Amino acid sequence: MSRREFVRLLAAAAAARFALGSKAALADADGERLYDIPVYGNVGLLHLTDTHAQLLPIYYREPSVNLGVHGSRGQVPHLVGEALLRHFGVPPRTRQAHALTSLDFEQAARVYGKVGGYAHLATLVKRLRAARKGSLLVDGGDSWQGSATALWTRAQDMVEAQLALGVDVMTGHWEFTLGAERVLEIVDGPFKGRIDFVAQNVKTADFGDDVFAPYALREVNGVAVAIIGQAFPYTPIANPRHFVPDWTFGIREDELQRTIDAARKAGAQLVALLSHNGMDVDLKLAARVRGLDVILGGHTHDAVPQPVVVRNAGGVTLVTNGGSSGKFVGVLDCEVRGARLHSWRYHLVPVFANLLPADSAMQALIDGLRAPFREQLDEPLAVTETTLYRRGNFNGSFDQLILDALMRQLDTPIAFSPGFRWGTTVLPGETITMERLLDQTAITYPQVTVSTLTGEQIKAVLEDVADNLFNPDPYYQQGGDMVRVGGLGYALAPEAEMGHRIRDLRLGAEPLRADKTYRVAGWASVAPNVEGEPVWAVVARDLRDRKSITSLKPEQPRLIGMSNNPGLS
Repeated sequence: MSRREFVRLLAAAAAARFALGSKAALADADGERLYDIPVYGNVGLLHLTDTHAQLLPIYYREPSVNLGVHGSRGQVPHLVGEALLRHFGVPPRTRQAHALTSLDFEQAARVYGKVGGYAHLATLVKRLRAARKGSLLVDGGDSWQGSATALWTRAQDMVEAQLALGVDVMTGHWEFTLGAERVLEIVDGPFKGRIDFVAQNVKTADFGDDVFAPYALREVNGVAVAIIGQAFPYTPIANPRHFVPDWTFGIREDELQRTIDAARKAGAQLVALLSHNGMDVDLKLAARVRGLDVILGGHTHDAVPQPVVVRNAGGVTLVTNGGSSGKFVGVLDCEVRGARLHSWRYHLVPVFANLLPADSAMQALIDGLRAPFREQLDEPLAVTETTLYRRGNFNGSFDQLILDALMRQLDTPIAFSPGFRWGTTVLPGETITMERLLDQTAITYPQVTVSTLTGEQIKAVLEDVADNLFNPDPYYQQGGDMVRVGGLGYALAPEAEMGHRIRDLRLGAEPLRADKTYRVAGWASVAPNVEGEPVWAVVARDLRDRKSITSLKPEQPRLIGMSNNPGLS
């Protein structure tokens, strides 16, 4: 028996032990009850966000690190693992606990199977809509990016899947990295008259005109419902500005208030913000505007089982966040009386592929879209004997794999990789295919670079990213995670002042010198006209050389002042 076969046998045995003699077996047996959701009220809103172009079911590990600092410490969404389960009253070692946390991830994933997939989403959406006459399906964005086929087709595969799924309203973020021309080509082409692309906060740079409709007004069972769009406000900062040179973004709180008032004046009885701000920003925004009934949030990939109820001068606003990767559908059932939301029920519904049969028409569409790329997608690169994941404030194991490849292939002592939150998970014993690699790297600016930076410059980079992540004011956060660092050790004090969070930088045992220069590999530069190999080519070459990933320990900073933080599992 080979080592690989032995590892797989142990994994199967562990999965069996996890299921037998525990509540997991019972939860699996009655898992269908997850989808028997009682209908309530007269308006149904179905919310999908951050699918990142994953057409097929996948494994996706939730974070074990999602630190809240200052006022957000111990608050939703900065809860992980057992702290999250306790807060929301979710029993441990159940299907729902697996969906929401990284606890016992590998064993639970083998028991409960993969999540998401548009054919399975289609089955669930049809079931929910059959029970909820006239319900609206809204997509919070980050749908056109995150896979090889979305990159190679310039999102055509996702556009066709969204149309087939029956999306009504959408906003965006990574969509804009396809470039303004392509976005408008889709919005004014296949979407026209079918899917409303809304974004009240995207304006022309010259005269400040709306690029997209600020909101869509739809009637549901005689109730006028306004869906206002809030695209990612920091798009030209977090992503290359040259893709959208003639557009400006921003939170635009005052304009949002005017849009809410305009929608109400136009007759809207229920007003929802379809947001790609990130949940911390949404929580602050909800406290500062009036007349908004609910925020259907995305961007930060937070799977939050129940809305946070935020009080403001106009009453209350519900704030939700719907996870990512096609893993959940948010179901908000509303009872609207007169011109206000009277009462509501909310369910964050996990999409387990082994409980929801694939919709045949959607599966046929997906198979056809993927057929021309099958050979490229299925190319085997290496086999992993450890779980590969990305998602958490610091390095995940797939991030570490990328960093190690960059340092080896480009012969640098240090590597940086962006703190992206998208990317699928690979279990021990599985093959890392080209598709799984592109799940982590498929962007329109993938070039690898080697820079010469001083120790002082390296510290400044880390301080800047740390401030984006841990600034006490949510309006100064951009919703990503800490830049992934290879070869470099450091300490981090998240609650310190800007410029003083990064400490004790070391290259091996040696302190990093401020005046010394170091060669640093990286990728995904937002600067224009960057030249270099695409990152997937570099990492694929490294994986082909290695053939097997036997051990991989993500490099993590030493945290200062974070003991007993419930955002740390």
